[in-house]
Amino acid sequence: MEQPITQHTADQMPQQPNPQQIPQQPINIPAPTPAPTIYSNPVSVIGPQYCLPYPVDLSIVRKFLSLTDGSFAVTDINDNLMFKVKEKLISLHDKRTLLDPAGNPIVTITEKVFSLHEKHFAFRGASTDTKDLLFTVERSSVIQLKTNLNVYLASNTKQDVCDFKIKGSWTEKSCVVYAGESNTIVAQMHKKTTVGSVLLNKDRFTVTVYPNIDYAFIVALIVILDDINGDDDTSEII
Repeated sequence: MEQPITQHTADQMPQQPNPQQIPQQPINIPAPTPAPTIYSNPVSVIGPQYCLPYPVDLSIVRKFLSLTDGSFAVTDINDNLMFKVKEKLISLHDKRTLLDPAGNPIVTITEKVFSLHEKHFAFRGASTDTKDLLFTVERSSVIQLKTNLNVYLASNTKQDVCDFKIKGSWTEKSCVVYAGESNTIVAQMHKKTTVGSVLLNKDRFTVTVYPNIDYAFIVALIVILDDINGDDDTSEII
């Protein structure tokens, strides 16, 4: 028995795909970005209480005209004050102190006099005694077009290889902190400019600290970065 031939109207005709509607596959597929190294154990420099198992975003405000509350204010994403920085520049040795919200000294930073590499020393609390040294920071070379600093922990007495390295552009606030000579990122900075920050003469940027990395240590590094790269005209006298 012959099968009936089905007649299709124009509206019932099967639709042929429009070549222009077929999504085109990209010619080149981008390579995946390597996932950041997550340290299973805390990397503590100043104290284990500053090592958290998740990324931490801190907002740092450099206040050019402040003479009372310190030149830096460091807050979390909810604007809770985490640290502030007090500077003392009228002395033989420039000194900066990282304070907690209650004003207790966490780290004291000094600079070596007449150092071509602008070597800085970070000590525990309010001390400047050698036995309380936490780490040192210096330029990797005397002349630099971009920021390149070596960080040596106090236990690294030979200083043949740095424990951390800071690279990038301080002007653009795009510096990155690496573990040693590797490409492993432990923290990175991002510029954050707002109308309010410009009107109030403030320099605002954000630093993302990776999980289990001592975030007080990273803030202390940024204080040293500012000291090395900052202009004398914008320094605060406390």
